[in-house]
Amino acid sequence: MVNKPIISTTFQEKHSKSSLNAIGILAKKAKEIELRKYVEAGVPENIMALVNEMKTKKEDSHSNSSPGPVQQALTKRKGTIAVVAEYKRRLESAGFVHEILDPDIMGSTFREFGASAVSVMADERMGGATYQDLTNLAEEQQTAKGDMPGPLPIICSDLIVDELQLAMSKAAGAQAVLLTYAVVKDKCASLISMASAIGLETIVGVATPEESQAAVDAGAKVLLTNAFDVDDKVAMVENLNIPEGTTVCKIANIVPRENKQMEEIEEAWLLRDKGFNAVWASDFLYKSGSEATEHAGAIIRSMCAKSSVKWASAKASSGRGEGAREYLGDLLM
Repeated sequence: MVNKPIISTTFQEKHSKSSLNAIGILAKKAKEIELRKYVEAGVPENIMALVNEMKTKKEDSHSNSSPGPVQQALTKRKGTIAVVAEYKRRLESAGFVHEILDPDIMGSTFREFGASAVSVMADERMGGATYQDLTNLAEEQQTAKGDMPGPLPIICSDLIVDELQLAMSKAAGAQAVLLTYAVVKDKCASLISMASAIGLETIVGVATPEESQAAVDAGAKVLLTNAFDVDDKVAMVENLNIPEGTTVCKIANIVPRENKQMEEIEEAWLLRDKGFNAVWASDFLYKSGSEATEHAGAIIRSMCAKSSVKWASAKASSGRGEGAREYLGDLLM
């Protein structure tokens, strides 16, 4: 009998990362082609004005190390967690809805149920949403001006490869943009500076501790960790060398599970207790909707609850102890 060779975990990880890198390269090329077509069609004057403003002011835009309004909104007091609710129109995961409500409906739901910011996946191939959706969400949030809760900041999470997209985001009403470090790398510092020049804050998505440090060195003050395991997310941000006088906001992206156990909510509680400032909630906000507890607002409110996995379960309907009134099913009442 011939023993089959055992494939090491290290090899599997490398193969997985290589596949993801290949996908990333293809996505970047596709986005660059899309932008070239956009330029050929003629860039609107207001967006061109913002591009010129970035190039003029970017050299002076790193001087302020104080947290901006978006960072402040995502950095709540210790023991609490902020939620970034991401808007999409299309989901790829099985077990989730495929048609999502319009921005004017979802925007108010996010706000009224306790989200601290709204992200718009403004890449039509990846999430089905567009910059027009970003504009619509920004306008919907402004209808709550003077109310409590008031308008939420809008984050553009397009696959950004060029400063033109920064100008497009600003013109559409965004207050911040998401940069993916693996995509921008050497341009990261320049894009952060250019964004700051037109009043945009930046969130940098990272996938390793090395990327986290490189992003901070480039001027990032808000990091979004991308990993499945909680410990891996913690490892990305626990030993950062942060410049004196600078505060770094730590956000964790929560990967959706294709079941109805609502483990994503319990993960939010764990991440809160591990010192994260916020969580990024995307696909799992849009579970199939066959149960009242799968309402996007209830999921957001549950993540913000002062409960813990020690004393509560996100699916429980009754109980005692810490968080007994903060179970997911009760939060709709």
